[in-house]
Amino acid sequence: MQIIERTTGCGKVSSGHLSKEICLAGWVNKRRDHGGLIFIDLRDRSGLMQLVFNPDFEKIAHELAHSLRSEFVIAVCGKVVERDPETVNSDLPTGKYELQVNKLDILNKAKQLPFSLDDADVVDEELRLKYRYLDLRREKMRDRFALRNNVFFAIREFLHNENFFEIETPILTKNTPEGAREFLVPSRVRKGSFYALPQSPQLYKQLLMASGFEKYFQIARCFRDEDLRADRQPEFTQLDIEMSFISEQDVIDLIERMFTVLWKKIFNLELEIPFTHLSYQKAFAEYGSDKPDLRYELKINDCTSLFANTELKFIKSVLTSGGKVGGLHVKDYEFSRSELDGWVPKAQQLGAKGLLWVRFKGGKVDSPVSKFLPDDFFAQAKKIFPDLKETSVLFLMAGKYQPTWTLLGRLRIALAQQLDMIPEDVFKFCWVTDFPLLEYDHEDKRWNSVHHPFTAPQEDWQQKEPADIKARAYDIILNGVELGGGSIRIHEKEMQEKIFELLQLSPKQTREKFGFLLEAQELGFPPHGGIALGLDRLIMLMSKATSIREVIAFPKTARGYDPLMEAPTAVDEIMLKEYGLKLLPKKK
Repeated sequence: MQIIERTTGCGKVSSGHLSKEICLAGWVNKRRDHGGLIFIDLRDRSGLMQLVFNPDFEKIAHELAHSLRSEFVIAVCGKVVERDPETVNSDLPTGKYELQVNKLDILNKAKQLPFSLDDADVVDEELRLKYRYLDLRREKMRDRFALRNNVFFAIREFLHNENFFEIETPILTKNTPEGAREFLVPSRVRKGSFYALPQSPQLYKQLLMASGFEKYFQIARCFRDEDLRADRQPEFTQLDIEMSFISEQDVIDLIERMFTVLWKKIFNLELEIPFTHLSYQKAFAEYGSDKPDLRYELKINDCTSLFANTELKFIKSVLTSGGKVGGLHVKDYEFSRSELDGWVPKAQQLGAKGLLWVRFKGGKVDSPVSKFLPDDFFAQAKKIFPDLKETSVLFLMAGKYQPTWTLLGRLRIALAQQLDMIPEDVFKFCWVTDFPLLEYDHEDKRWNSVHHPFTAPQEDWQQKEPADIKARAYDIILNGVELGGGSIRIHEKEMQEKIFELLQLSPKQTREKFGFLLEAQELGFPPHGGIALGLDRLIMLMSKATSIREVIAFPKTARGYDPLMEAPTAVDEIMLKEYGLKLLPKKK
């Protein structure tokens, strides 16, 4: 049988092909039988092209076309002609043309698919992941991976022009306490010993600075054995960057310039730089989060002063114990009483014990606790909310500062989503800085690093209590999602050892886990810093996907399971023995 060789792509047919013989190959996207004529939409990666099978110009091909069904893989040859004006598809790049087929070769048949590709968005996700190769045939999915490819290429091109070296670091590495739980890999050769899969190339990239490379980057695969969610996977891809002899501002400037190049190339949009900067303290005080969404206002305000002399028992109790009252101001929206009451259980679903609402109607205060509010409550509230209106509504929560403001931050997001406050096609970047260096674990009664133990503290840190030490760290946020973060690193052994002491690592643990790093810091270690950006999250936001699973070719489910490969799987006892391992019986 003569093999048909493809001469162009389905989506690349243009006026230059008119009246010429071409050959195409791809998948049957749709089939329409109009009596004597059979129309096929042929699909390949480049797009769609309409085929016409007519017995008048090839009887054998026409007869064979009767057997074609969706997702058959075929190759065809024929002449490109213009469609009749009334049949032109202006939504399709090739919509002015069709191929009059005179040769057809069925390369592979397809049985009934487990789900229709047209209905894939409403199909159970686990079924889609089991047949991921089918799911990826869809135009929407193809476009997401085209975007991913273009973004990765643009990043590499930008950093190459900035004189960075792209250097790979090991996947099999050492187990070190850096924050997240690691995946362990047993060694067959050294029984009883284990490698760890890297949470990030953190230590290696710092050692590359000790090697004198000065500017390093890597599009790196990383692994974390953590609970999963929409924007988290056990394995993910990050852009890893490290530089020597720099300050925080050098890293920030580089990343802002990189994003302006990306947005211009991908969206033809001009980003305004510099991006907004917020301290961690200000971000949390105004948004209840260290990753604020700045596309809409709705800031949190401290309303404690409004209840200084209150007789409301639950608020009075909170204030007596040192708590606060925080509030959100919603204006220009007419709530019904039932809608307002309905926000109370919604707040409780977010984790709140309760929610108090106050609205102003006809100059009067309307609230379930109206009789406990002073006559001049509106005037007092206007001092805190200058844009307060007669139709405004306040949503209030009381409690300890940290958990209450966190709940107000969640409520802020829920209100914005419900009331359509979030504008589409808007990208709001910001930097959050001045993070605490350490956070106290009340359960283990010890201090942990907020970022990682190699983050440098700000000046005068030794004169401060652990809770007051600030880090030379910075996170970059886009539309309420943390894209990544970085810091200036510790490059002196004395400082690094003192930080390990604060983290209650013994000298023995320090030597075992980080002896190589401390030794490197005594052998000419330059000042350095860097950043890591989650590329899956970035592509998710750029493509408007709802989960990073939608922009990873073969992701795991939310339970860490791969339905396609049916992984993870059990291992037989013979293989376990080779690695010197034995499974313990399950606990009853």
